[in-house]
Amino acid sequence: MMEVSEKQLTQPGCSQRQVILPGSTIGILGGGQLGRMMSLAGRAMGYRFVTLDPVTDAPCGQVADEQIVAAYDDLIAAQQLADQSDVITYEFENVDAGVTELLMKQSYVPQGSQLLFTTQHRLREKRAIEAAGVKVAPYLEIDSEEKLREGVRAFGTPCVLKTATGGYDGKGQWVIRSLDEVTDAYNTLSQAKTELVLEKFIHFDKELSVIAARSPRGEVKAFPAAENVHVDNILHVSIVPARVSNELQRRAEQLAIQIAKGLDVIGLIAVEMFVTSDGEIYVNELAPRPHNSGHYTMEACHTSQFEQHVRAICNLPLGPTELLTPAVMVNLLGEHMEPLMNWMEQEEGLPTDVTPKIHLYGKHEAKVKRKMGHVNLLTKDVEKALKWIEDSSIWKNM
Repeated sequence: MMEVSEKQLTQPGCSQRQVILPGSTIGILGGGQLGRMMSLAGRAMGYRFVTLDPVTDAPCGQVADEQIVAAYDDLIAAQQLADQSDVITYEFENVDAGVTELLMKQSYVPQGSQLLFTTQHRLREKRAIEAAGVKVAPYLEIDSEEKLREGVRAFGTPCVLKTATGGYDGKGQWVIRSLDEVTDAYNTLSQAKTELVLEKFIHFDKELSVIAARSPRGEVKAFPAAENVHVDNILHVSIVPARVSNELQRRAEQLAIQIAKGLDVIGLIAVEMFVTSDGEIYVNELAPRPHNSGHYTMEACHTSQFEQHVRAICNLPLGPTELLTPAVMVNLLGEHMEPLMNWMEQEEGLPTDVTPKIHLYGKHEAKVKRKMGHVNLLTKDVEKALKWIEDSSIWKNM
């Protein structure tokens, strides 16, 4: 077993053998849907929750024992969170550095700050992945329009320019399809005032993701690899098991475990990957938290990703990750809510061997492209589930 790092062991009250038992309070920095589902899983285990989020009646706040309503960079609110929590976790990466430093001094944050520091910055993240012995797409740090032009010539088109920090669901990036776009791409993304990174475009056959968990005692487990399909750079469906060979599934899961160990992860790490037609795997991005592509685990696995995260940060034994049933997870965006509500009155049109499990996040305003919930379709035949999604009135505008 791997030991926790010296930096983690110096946190208040932290030890490799420390277990945070049910009845304790878990603090969550962030009040969105990931925190909500984490709280629901943890409450079933007997934990209490307090969350910090600037939005009153946030999705997590609706199910937590208490919500502290304050900005994420509010040090007084962070101190309040620390005072009320036996252990603190986060549900998103862009945590204020000053808040992170305060929380680590005043409370127990088993995930630490190093992983955040690494995954908040694409260049640091790529170097850390390479240091763990895992392949990423060829990339270049870009600090001028001239260097971008040279990089585009070297990589060929298309290639992808990204901001090193910020950006999600396709934001903060530009797919460059010709040299004529270089000036506009550079001028647009450089306004973010952060480093830029150019990535060679990988002509992939499949997009996969694997959620791995690691605890302070060094136990590591991975969930089955999911096959992901994006529409407009937003995850649309995750298919489990991924429609790749057993050998590729095994390799993808092993790579996620390798990264979890190499980066001294505590809690969950989501590893997004590209698989080429010749079977090469390139890691694209990491997320040190529960992940949209892991929602299928809520009904399809022995242990959900949210329960596993709670187990990991509390240093409990990790739960089994085996698949109980094939499944397709499909996201519900703001534009899907009205047709979903109409469909729910009758639930007509589903094949007899497809069982829907609907999860809504409690968000008050259904904005276009905003993630409002998801549906896990449990089935022995994922193709039937995918066909129903394609034909359904709920997702007809995808």
